Amino acid sequence: MKTIKHLGIIVTGLLIVVACKDKKTETNETEATMSNKVSQDKTDHIKTNPPNGMIWIPGGSFMQGAVPHDNMAMQQEKPQHPVTVDGFFMDITEVTNAQFSKFVEETGYITIAEREIDWEEMKKQLPEGTPKPHDSILQPGSLLFKKSKSSLPNLYDFSQWWQWSIGVNWRHPSGPKSTIEGKENHPVVHVSFEDAEAYCKWAGRRLPTEAEWEYAARANKNNTTYFWGDDKSQLSKMVNSWEGEFPVGNTLEDGFERTAPVKSYLPNDFGLFDMAGNVWEFTSDWYNLRYYDERATSNTAAINPTGATKPYNPNNPYIEEKVIKGGSFLCSDSYCASYRVSSRMGTSLDSSSEHVGFRTVATPEMLIK
Repeated sequence: MKTIKHLGIIVTGLLIVVACKDKKTETNETEATMSNKVSQDKTDHIKTNPPNGMIWIPGGSFMQGAVPHDNMAMQQEKPQHPVTVDGFFMDITEVTNAQFSKFVEETGYITIAEREIDWEEMKKQLPEGTPKPHDSILQPGSLLFKKSKSSLPNLYDFSQWWQWSIGVNWRHPSGPKSTIEGKENHPVVHVSFEDAEAYCKWAGRRLPTEAEWEYAARANKNNTTYFWGDDKSQLSKMVNSWEGEFPVGNTLEDGFERTAPVKSYLPNDFGLFDMAGNVWEFTSDWYNLRYYDERATSNTAAINPTGATKPYNPNNPYIEEKVIKGGSFLCSDSYCASYRVSSRMGTSLDSSSEHVGFRTVATPEMLIK
């Protein structure tokens, strides 16, 4: 009887333990469900109330790369390949001088174009044996565009219209004595990839992937050359680009010779401005000329691709480059026409110029505290 009594006590105890475990599991599941609901509610709220200056880009699928009827498409834009991206927030405009000024004021950040040049670091990106330039030349600066006085038979030699200008940077975009006064609403330029990433870190954002950028630029127009369609006659109304003979004379049909204030032209169907022309925009992807061919060999769509794992450009074997998108005020219909949605180029991590800027993106997870 004593044994049976003890056995009853043990069984009762076990039942209590099991009941407690079941209750705890039920409580944990309830808490997890509530937590997920709160998180979803916050996500839904932020999608309909995006951060100032940003807009929600709903996720979807598209064919990345040049459309078949794009006669200006370069080999690096081919072949098309299927891509799917999740939704994200994107800046409605390119980051402006005013926005970048606030970042610099709050952080004291110094851009690469303003820093003293470290020859030991620079020569790592040059062919072995390259002689050191004179100290009078090895000064902080950036690349500035210069017109040609006559027609150029070879438009593949970029050095014909770019010059290294000492004292040029984001504060002095057109020359060492120029200022951004009155250009607060123009896109910031003479910033490098490193500078753009520093801004993103301060703002709690990131740079878009190439796939995100192109998806956002297309705005569901998946079979057209330009973000507005295929009608090239609309160019001057839609894009700040070069009109006339490049790089000799610009007819200014679109109203601007250099950068234009953001929102000077019509937005795309997602409500984004200047996704073509004005300034090239950084993405986070490595510039790799093999990447599109490699992607096209896959039988499945790439989901939220982040691009190639490493850079590859035999034309610049000493330089690591990132993909830039969108074209700029220097893109001509008779030359590169890089305001086409699929257009892509590469630029080195530490270089800056008069026609490259950026915009940022963010996911709900990045913005929900």
